[in-house]
This record gives sequence, structure tokens and C-alpha cells, in this order.
Amino acid sequence: MSKRKSRPQAGELTYNWSMKQQSLLCSLFLCAAVTALASEVKSDRPFGPAAAREEIKKMTVAEGLEVTLFASEPELVNPADMDVDARGRVWITEGANYRMFQKWGKLRPEGDRIVILEDTDGNGVADKVKTFYQGNDVNTALGICVLGDKVIVSCSPKIMVFTDADHDDRADGPPQILFNGIGGVDHDHGAHAFVFGPDGKLYFNFGNDSRQLKTPDGSKFVVDMAGNQVTDKGKPYRQGMVFRCNLDGTELETLGWNFRNNYEVNIDSFGTLWQSDNDDDGNKSVRINYVMEFGNFGYTDELTGAGWSDAWKKANQKHKLPDSEKPRFHWHMDDPGVVPTLLVTGAGSPTGILVYEGKLLPKKFQNQVIHCDAGPRVVRAYPAVSDGAGYKASIEDLVTSADDWFRPSDVCVAPDGSLMIADWNDPGVGGHNMGDRDLATMRGRVYRVAPTGHKYTVPKVELKTAEGCVAALQSPNLSTRYLAWTELHKMQAQAEAALTKLWKSDDARLRARSLQLLARIKGREDKYVKQAIKDKDSDIRVTGLRIARSLKMDVIPVVKELAKDSSAQVRRECAIALRDNKSPETPQLWAILAQQHDGKDRWYLEALGIGADKQEQKFFDAWLNAVGDKWNTPAGRDIVWRSRTPKAAALLAKLATSKEIAESDKPRYVRALDYIKGPEKEAALVEIATAGLN
Repeated sequence: MSKRKSRPQAGELTYNWSMKQQSLLCSLFLCAAVTALASEVKSDRPFGPAAAREEIKKMTVAEGLEVTLFASEPELVNPADMDVDARGRVWITEGANYRMFQKWGKLRPEGDRIVILEDTDGNGVADKVKTFYQGNDVNTALGICVLGDKVIVSCSPKIMVFTDADHDDRADGPPQILFNGIGGVDHDHGAHAFVFGPDGKLYFNFGNDSRQLKTPDGSKFVVDMAGNQVTDKGKPYRQGMVFRCNLDGTELETLGWNFRNNYEVNIDSFGTLWQSDNDDDGNKSVRINYVMEFGNFGYTDELTGAGWSDAWKKANQKHKLPDSEKPRFHWHMDDPGVVPTLLVTGAGSPTGILVYEGKLLPKKFQNQVIHCDAGPRVVRAYPAVSDGAGYKASIEDLVTSADDWFRPSDVCVAPDGSLMIADWNDPGVGGHNMGDRDLATMRGRVYRVAPTGHKYTVPKVELKTAEGCVAALQSPNLSTRYLAWTELHKMQAQAEAALTKLWKSDDARLRARSLQLLARIKGREDKYVKQAIKDKDSDIRVTGLRIARSLKMDVIPVVKELAKDSSAQVRRECAIALRDNKSPETPQLWAILAQQHDGKDRWYLEALGIGADKQEQKFFDAWLNAVGDKWNTPAGRDIVWRSRTPKAAALLAKLATSKEIAESDKPRYVRALDYIKGPEKEAALVEIATAGLN
């Protein structure tokens, strides 16, 4: 590694691509040529179900599993996004009208379709297709989320909610507009899919061409719960973002920002968010993120909005850096205030993502993120384990293909725990081109992955009793869980006994789901939060604190209880919980948390910074009062480096001029001054500039 990389925190970044995977880069660079060729000559490539089944032979699937064809053209074309409902039906947003500004124009004048694919005879193959909706307002919609009789469709510039109150599998009429004014029209970096969370809220994201969220009529910017307009102008948000809101779009929170094209977000039963992010194409920096709430994720410079390439070029003028160093620059990993990256996967075109919480697939895939990457033609898992206040992850392939038209665009969990994989099926990976342009033969597939010989089944859902709803709440399928959650929440105390049985089980994720509902029984909130934060499982303690925040409870007593927790992940959540909290006790609590930083855990350090936002001076003073003259330790130097308070400026100058600090470390302390304002900063810069004259 380069000498420039002197800090162990920067070294936390995990690289995980082999030479074989790097060779797949050629597919990305050759895409334009392949697509151009396809555009000039009508493809003689076979199409239809028989061709789709034949192409399965080119796939490699994880041991013990098999791939079967669920549906193909002509029933569907160009699946842009997918969901699977509680009845096991597959919903697809099609993208025949893709890049209409290109020379081929609009291929389907009546607009793209939302189709429902159903297997009515249980043989694992769709035999019925219905058009739920068709129109030019859903052309290549990049998101669909089916929640009972509501269908949320993400298609820039709008987020639309369709209703099917009469259950005839047709939209009842024009959709309700949830949000408007979103950029990225006819662009992959626009609005992406919604997902239902275990807390009863909606989560979604958009890519960096989206730029903003506006009210349903498009007249005003949405103002989030932090009081900020949701725009990408650096006040404070930039580029792609992640959001949480109520089912009606109210109480919107901006949970993360400064991504490039964070294609989809997903959430596990503990409330932890996961997503991928695409790099500037060809730079081997595609990443997987754990989305630490309220974090900046570093695609552009936080202060100026500048990209990464200038700094990369400048660094290479001094000495040639290996490509493995590029992600550090690409995501501004050496800057204070940037949340670490979980995993760098190399080159790719990342698309759909989920958290698999079923039991049908082999154990190595259970409770893990599963993700599509259309570039290297792979669906894979990223097994993650706790690592301090964050995580570390590896790669486990689920499905790969030697067929250079296999382009997985989304992956979803069916009610029986099997996986559905949508295949755009094209010689290219989207972008601003496509090779498959003849609507008469346009391709699109849905494949099913399950243990060899496993018959596709749809468990019966019974929602009239609390016991039936609790059974449905355990489904690996999110649409089923939504139905169960909604009914259990309506039942309130009548569901408590049934939920308590699940709460007392030995499955932490099921316990977390039941906890979310038990703590929302009126009058029981405090009881179950207290139980949760005393639990032996750190994930449950984290969930308990998150619930307290979500319910707008006084979090100070909770943080007091957990501030010296043995788990760095619990303490991370404590730090985040202090953000924007004006209690006079918060500075001292933050100082207690800060004193437990080990000087190595960048995740923990960034959580401290997030928690101190806009209250840095009070928090920093409390910490300095606590540590006194012993601030100059590896951990203490981190705290100073991450602080944005003017009082840190003099200490940064001391570090930048100290003979005891390695020369390779000094530039980072000078860089930290860029984030501080006021005369103290100017004095520090003068001290640094004149240090050699004394």
C-alpha cells in the first residue's frame, strides 16, 4: 500500500475482487460496442420460453440450489423492477420505453406496463399474466412496492401510489402522488423502490440525478424532520440520498446522502439499512454500504461538491498509486465526516438488493444481504459480521452466468423463501443504451432459485386472528409481513399475548419484529423498551433504542442505561440518538461515549461525529474536561480530527507541528481545519505556516 495510507481507519476498507472478477471489466467496456452492433443488425438470438430455459444451462448456482424459469417473453419484457406479493405473484415494471431521447424513440406509444405474473397450478411457472396498469407515467419505472391494495411506483419525476380497492388486479384510477419534482427522468439515477420497514415506516432512496424531493403538486421543496429542504445543494445534502417516512409520506427523514447511484435500499428486522452504490463507471469502486443514519457517504467533497478525480491525479503525480487505492479517493474516505464503506466489489452495475431472512436457502445465505450486479452478471450474498461499531463482509456467489445477455435487475423473496430474479436480458447494462430494441422480440425473464426439487408453494395467510397474524409476521416475504404488521397494530392489546410468545422465542430477528409491535401498544411503550435495552442480545438492545427514538420517547434515560454497554454497536446507536437532543445531560453522555473510542474504529468515530452535529462545542468541551491533559492519545487525536468546533483548531495545529507525529499523518490534521470556521482556524493556519521559522 502507498505511504500516503498511514491511518489504520482508512485501512478498514475491505477489497474483495479476484483477478477473474476484474477480467469481467471487459464486459463493461465492450458494452457500447456490443450494443452498437446489436442496434445495426436485427438479432437472430432465440427468444421465448424455450430459449430462456436453454440459457439456464449457462448458469452456475450455489450448491444444493437450482434455477428454474418462472416467466419470460412474450409475457414480460425488460423488467426494470420487481416485487412479490403475499399470494406469491410477481409484479414487474417494464422498460420497453427506455432512453426515449435516443434515435429509436418511444417503442411503446401507449406507455409501459405494470404486469402481474401468477402461477395458478403450482408448477413453478407463471401461467397467467395481467396488466395492472399501463401509461407513459410509468415508463421504465425503477421501483415497485406492493402493500396490500396499495402499489407504490417510483418513476421520476413522481412517486405514485396506485390503489386496487376492489381487488380486480387493475388500478382503480389515477394514482395519488406521494412526492414530485424528482430529477432523473428516463435515467437510471432517478427515484428507486420503496420498502416496508419493521417499524411500520417506508424506506426508499434516489440516485444523484434525482436532485430533490418536492410536494405532491410540485410547487415546494419537501422539508424534512431536521428542518432542511431536500435538495442536493450541499445544505447539507449532496448527490444520492436515503429516506424514511410514514406511509402517507409525512415526517420524512433524510437518513444518508452523498451517494452516486444507490440503486435500492433494504432493511433488516433490527432496523439496519443496507444498499449498494455504483462508482464512476470503470473505476473498480462499486461498494456495499451499511447506512449509518444521518451519515455523509463521501461521493463528492462535503465542502465544495468537487469530485474525486483531481485529488487522485494529484496524488499520482507524487508517486504511482495502485488501483486498490482508488476507492479511498473515489469515496473521500480520508476526510473527516465520511462514513466508512463496508465492502468494495470492484467493477459493476449494481441493481436490486434484499436482506434474506428466510430459512429455505442454505444457511450461509440466511440473514444476509443478497444483491444483483448486472455488470459481472451475478447475484451474490455479502455475509456480514459485526466489527466494532460497524461490520465487515465477504462475497458468496449465488448465481452467475456465462451468458453475456444475463442482466439481473432485481431480486425478491417469495412467500415460501425461494428467490425470484428479474433478468433485463440485453447485451448491455443499461446506462444510456440498449441492444434489444425490437418490441416484437424484446426479452425479459424471471428466474426462481430454490433447493433442488423444491416445489413452489404459497403458505396460506390468515389475518383474522392474532395467532394467524403472528404466523404471517414470520414470513420471509415483505408484502406478507406488511399485511400482518398492519392487522396486529390495529389489534393493539388484543395481540399482546400472541406477540409475547414470539418475543420469548430464540430467534432474534423474529423477536425484533414482535418487539416493534409490542412497543406500539398504547400504554406499553415504556415496558417493552425497558425489556429490550436490558436484553442479553446486543441487536435487541439496538432495536430497543431505535424504537425509543421512533416513538419520540425521552431517549436520555435509555442512553444513560446503555452508555457503557459492552457492545460498540449499542454505543454507536447511543451516539446517534444524541443528535439534535438539547437536554443539558447530552454533553456529558457524549463525553462518556467518546472516552470509549479505541482509536481504531472509524465507524464509532463517525457515529460520535454524527451525534455531535450542531452541538460540537458543548460536546467537545465536556470531553476535554473529562480527559484533561490526556487528550493526546490515538483515540484523542481522532476525536480532535473529527471535531468541527473552533476549539479544536489549536489542538490540530499542535498535532500538525509536533515532532512526535509522523510526517505522513500531519496532512490529515491540516485537512481537518477546512471543516472549522472562525479566527481560531486562521490562527492555527498561521501557527502551522510559521512553525518552521521558530
